[in-house]
Amino acid sequence: MTTSTKTRPNTDSRNLYSGPGMVATGEATALLRTETTPPIRVFGTESIRETFDDLCLQQAVNSRLAPGVTDLVLNPDAHCGYGAPVGCVMVSPTHIYPGPVGVDIKCSMSLLQLDLPAEAIEDRKVRRALISAICQRTPTGAGKGQRSVTKARHVNRTLGKQLVTEGASDDVCHALGIPTSWSHRCEDSYHVGHDDTQLALENRLDTILSHRHMSNFSDKMQQLGSYGGGNHFGECEVVEVGDNDRAREVAQTFGLRDGNVAFLSHCGSRGFGHNLASGQFRTLQDKFDRWGIPLPAGDRQLVYAPLGTDEANDYLDDMALGANFATVNHLLINALVLEAFQEVIPGTRGNLVYFISHNIARKEIVDNQPAWVHRKGATRAMPGGHHSLANTPFAKSGHPILLPGNPRDGSAVMVADEGASASCYSVNHGAGRTLGRRHAKRVLDQATVDSEFDSNDILSNCRKYPIDEAPAAYKDFNEVLRSVKSAGLASEVARLKARFVIKDASKADD
Repeated sequence: MTTSTKTRPNTDSRNLYSGPGMVATGEATALLRTETTPPIRVFGTESIRETFDDLCLQQAVNSRLAPGVTDLVLNPDAHCGYGAPVGCVMVSPTHIYPGPVGVDIKCSMSLLQLDLPAEAIEDRKVRRALISAICQRTPTGAGKGQRSVTKARHVNRTLGKQLVTEGASDDVCHALGIPTSWSHRCEDSYHVGHDDTQLALENRLDTILSHRHMSNFSDKMQQLGSYGGGNHFGECEVVEVGDNDRAREVAQTFGLRDGNVAFLSHCGSRGFGHNLASGQFRTLQDKFDRWGIPLPAGDRQLVYAPLGTDEANDYLDDMALGANFATVNHLLINALVLEAFQEVIPGTRGNLVYFISHNIARKEIVDNQPAWVHRKGATRAMPGGHHSLANTPFAKSGHPILLPGNPRDGSAVMVADEGASASCYSVNHGAGRTLGRRHAKRVLDQATVDSEFDSNDILSNCRKYPIDEAPAAYKDFNEVLRSVKSAGLASEVARLKARFVIKDASKADD
């Protein structure tokens, strides 16, 4: 990722991949060699591996050869990003890299299970009323916040400072009307500073609030409880639990209800996280320039900081602040969605299934030593019995993995298998793009996209569905899932079938 959302990856021919091709090692596994390191592990069937273009492969090699990196994995959804590919996992016990986290710190997925049978939303008028009720509470659009809708929660500066330093604490949840029990259904309900204290975050926040790029802190806090734009969405689903004993047993542990309505959300840290990450990129890039430090592969998006330095500490604190915002943002969105359902269908009850990130660096134990596992467009996948799940509701089963596909083909809830150790306990974060946004707008037909939604009886808040977010802009989701299953990384627990979608209507209706 970069300091500007308008910057594009470097496609200079000198940076394009010219090394040896991948060597298949199984139906959905392969190795990508580098000149000086053990090979990169690749997961994907042959047809999926064909979607990895040269720039994606070169970025993978560049990232593997970067200082301090001890492992790199390419998932089935991999495609070129900024510095590191989207859909990769990068491990380092000695360095922290902002690029494989990106500017949308802790972009995540969450799933709310409702007690409504599918028949309760069969009527299109009911779904239209639900869309309206949700959009009155959860704004969409890059710059939109609480002031743009009538029934949002108000977040003042004081509460904003509390939530970015505490995450989903009981006090923060009470203040926002979020059930406190939901914090136990989070991958991480809160993040602490570089020294494992909250005080480090409080001190860091005081410092950055004096910076010019964070002079709009209060405005950014007004974005809490909103989706934003791009590929972020809210989607009403019907749950279809797999027809096998394991799927049914795990679904019960997760709290999934076959044939009932659920709500899937995708968003992150909004403008606050973008400001933090952009500031970090500028600071590190300036220091690399000033000190004459060689950039990995000459790529400014692969700047880094050795652990223990002031630069690394500042980045880890900023990442934690952004991650805490993203956590509370998701939990608030789910509380607002439940409130909207209760307005339209009184008596509706709901509970959070899980909240899990796919843009974050986490300190984990890798090969018996602590390391920072950077997941860029990748999601954690810990199987039952993994030490990190002790004392959680998922200690025996493994935690839920939330994988968005597309409205036409559905999304999936999976659970990790023992084979996930081969992928640094990670899987893909979704389908992964196969067409760039500009390319999609050039080659896809709006009428065809909209007719697909009509034929599948999927409603949207957009007059025209965003064509750069059409299902055809993404990889074949069923083949992506087949890759994950065939590689022994995870098993499918349930499929989620879309009934309506909330997207950024401002761009879609231009």
